[in-house]
Amino acid sequence: MIRAASLSKSFGDLRAVDDVSLTLAPGEAFGLLGPNGAGKTTTINMLVGVLAPDSGSVEIEGHGPPTDPAVRRVIGVAPQALAIYDELTGDENLQFMGKLFGLRGSRLRDRINWALNFAGLTDRRKGRAGTYSGGMKRRLNLAAALIHEPRVILLDEPTVGVDPQSRSHLFDCVEQLKAEGVTILYTTHYMEEAERLCDRVAIMDHGKLLALDTVEGLIEAHGGNSIVHARFRRPPDDPSSLPAPLTNNAVSFDTNAPLQAVESLTRYGDAIETLSVERPNLEAVFLNLTGRSLRDD
Repeated sequence: MIRAASLSKSFGDLRAVDDVSLTLAPGEAFGLLGPNGAGKTTTINMLVGVLAPDSGSVEIEGHGPPTDPAVRRVIGVAPQALAIYDELTGDENLQFMGKLFGLRGSRLRDRINWALNFAGLTDRRKGRAGTYSGGMKRRLNLAAALIHEPRVILLDEPTVGVDPQSRSHLFDCVEQLKAEGVTILYTTHYMEEAERLCDRVAIMDHGKLLALDTVEGLIEAHGGNSIVHARFRRPPDDPSSLPAPLTNNAVSFDTNAPLQAVESLTRYGDAIETLSVERPNLEAVFLNLTGRSLRDD
């Protein structure tokens, strides 16, 4: 549905995006991850036509480039910086957004009713957005992005600062959109969200695409070893036979063969109190690829 070929963008001497190519299939939920300053926002701005690339191209398959006003009608954007007006009610915000996309009359009313119900805000439709909780504002932000029934939706950090109930509702919304065949580009700093929601994930840093695959494929290629933890009721007769030093009657070690490692520990029998395996996840992939140093820019 989205084809981006060799996108590059510089701001002065800063190469914000460097030869990035992405293809999103229709109905796919695609995660775009990276630390602060990785180039995600610049990439998104080029994908929706807000920024022109210095080189490369973007096409919304079957429609054309996102700079075409007609093509923008098939794109919805829920930005991290909320695109709603605190002085307006939920109803009024959606009326305003709908009219920007040419909706009028019964069609506009139907879409407002659908969007408010979808976001779980029907009961607060007459309340000013400025009185909403953080989670309600995020849900209204999503409703505004969907008012014109786009087939492509870009969700930029959609769960920042929300309560657990709103976060769960937003997850349900994304999963419903996926089931309806909407193509979703999802950015987040919460790795568990990408693991749950995204069919494929791309990881960026310093403007470059470092890896792109399914979550399982990324973990297999870049997650590193599993960690085995064992706690003993009593020290084994020969602690030197353990694969790592014994500390406070416990041992932890990494291995690329966790099942065999667990099997080898069973010979200690009832001396073992607990035994567990910590498998690598998407967060491990992210840190292995982008490093562990702090990013404040």
